[in-house]
Amino acid sequence: MKTVKTLGAAALLLAGCATTSPKPAPAPAPVTAPTGFVNKVWKVEASPQIQKGQLYVFLSEGTLVIASETGTPALGTWRYEKGALTMVEESRPYPTDILELTAKTFRIRMHNPGEPVEMTLVPAEGGSQSR
Repeated sequence: MKTVKTLGAAALLLAGCATTSPKPAPAPAPVTAPTGFVNKVWKVEASPQIQKGQLYVFLSEGTLVIASETGTPALGTWRYEKGALTMVEESRPYPTDILELTAKTFRIRMHNPGEPVEMTLVPAEGGSQSR
């Protein structure tokens, strides 16, 4: 009987010492870019500074691919934080305004040193392109 009382007291003592850890706060939802321009191949349709036909691809993991028929493809990065797009080329970040974003048009203004660079991009069509 003494053993049962001792085990009972030990169980009560251990139960009183048990603590429950608080549940962790849910992680904040990541800030994501408007998805209309991500993971699509865009072609420069018009720009006073950028060659018409140059391609831009904003990959969902943050890689920026820039290619043209006349040059070597370049890799950069991009991010969308607190409602602002930043394009990073050659390790230089350029704040970029999204002027228009539809299924058929992506107009941006990059704030490079000197004059801002504006361009109108349209979806690049698959297959061969006419020159």
